[in-house]
Amino acid sequence: MLGGIGVAETVAGQPYEYQRRELVEPDWTRFPGWRDVTAAQWQSAQWQRVNCVKNIKQLRAVLGDLVDESFYADLEDDHQRLATMSMLLPPQMLNTMVPDRAPDTASFYADPVRRYMLPVATDRHLDWPSHPHATRDSLHEHDMWVAEGLTHRYPTKVLAELLSTCPQYCGHCTRMDLVGNSTPTVDKLKLTLKPVDRYTLHLDYLKAHPGVRDVVVSGGDVANVPWKQLEAYLMGLLSVPTVRDIRLATKALMGLPQHWLQDDVVEGMHRVAVTAQRRGVNLAVHTHVNHVNSLTPLVARAVRTLLEVGVRDVRNQGVLMRGVNATVGDLLDLCFALQGEAGILPYYFYMCDMIPNAEHWRVPVWHAQQLQHDLMGYLPGYATPRIVCDVPFVGKRWVHMISDYDREHGISYWTKNYRTSIEADDSEALSKLYAYYDPIDTLPESGQDWWRKQQQA
Repeated sequence: MLGGIGVAETVAGQPYEYQRRELVEPDWTRFPGWRDVTAAQWQSAQWQRVNCVKNIKQLRAVLGDLVDESFYADLEDDHQRLATMSMLLPPQMLNTMVPDRAPDTASFYADPVRRYMLPVATDRHLDWPSHPHATRDSLHEHDMWVAEGLTHRYPTKVLAELLSTCPQYCGHCTRMDLVGNSTPTVDKLKLTLKPVDRYTLHLDYLKAHPGVRDVVVSGGDVANVPWKQLEAYLMGLLSVPTVRDIRLATKALMGLPQHWLQDDVVEGMHRVAVTAQRRGVNLAVHTHVNHVNSLTPLVARAVRTLLEVGVRDVRNQGVLMRGVNATVGDLLDLCFALQGEAGILPYYFYMCDMIPNAEHWRVPVWHAQQLQHDLMGYLPGYATPRIVCDVPFVGKRWVHMISDYDREHGISYWTKNYRTSIEADDSEALSKLYAYYDPIDTLPESGQDWWRKQQQA
């Protein structure tokens, strides 16, 4: 009997088969423009920043004739008509595209990291490039500023946007309204205060609001804040006795790990971490990795260094995106590499926000629910990520927490249990339903027809 069951299980197999894969640093010399780059140059944060790819001319210089002219034309078309973020790619990140060989046009088009870091026009759904309810500041973070760059959205938590730049720009950026350079499609907002004045206002607000205990320090990316400024800001937060959690948000831990390995940064992080420990404050770093190919030994070394100097946790907040990671195999491959090889805790996967020209990335709620179901049971419980929908005016909700769901029209309805900083006088804030919308191309034809009629009305 037991033998018979075993045979049946062997024949059937598991939906996902785990196999350990050690991290590998791709050979950057496979790119014509980097054939003479030394290991010392590659590991230099300064070299990485100086050699970031910011335009098509610089991309050509790296790729040479590996990809056809048609790709560059496609990329230029996207920049002129559709892109909400300008191009900015550190060599470290570009090197994780088609990591196992020199790319050709087909493999470069298909690459998952390329698909969200270097989008082209033909990636997008030109019939529905944007949802009718998409907005530039889809989460209304700017509306909830209590001081320039300080969003008070949740009762006990604030988001501190210290600056509006990053070492790399992601095509799907939820803060595309503020972060990065303006594009032909988007004229960006600007921070106007001097950093020291902005930081002072943040600290003044926290001291005046002792109910806020958790500060997410972001931007932009904190890796672009000059270290002395960042350390002073963090020490200022640590001087506020009611602040008990500090989270530093940096995609550069993956996109530019060389930054976090610089001597002055390592020594400074040690000073901050020791101070946090002495004051009983939880200090964590949150990064943003969307695909397993982005994890390399340099990333793992940067994470290990942060943990060695006293950072309590390093966690990952990814984004679900079609064509990048929206299959259970992709997510499990990524999570096992994060947790088992890089020392990063899988924490959240967000559904991609409803910003303009992002419909081709977004997944419907039902798909996210299925992914959460299919993830369960493979990873350790503490390392099983939660898939969440960041609902406008509501905040993060596990994807199974919907109150109602109109699958035909792709409208889910959600409730919340707190007021944001702009709803203090709204007596109905805790009783009404809030809508979130699936990408229209995933709906049945009847639902797509309904939305077409809505647009024509």
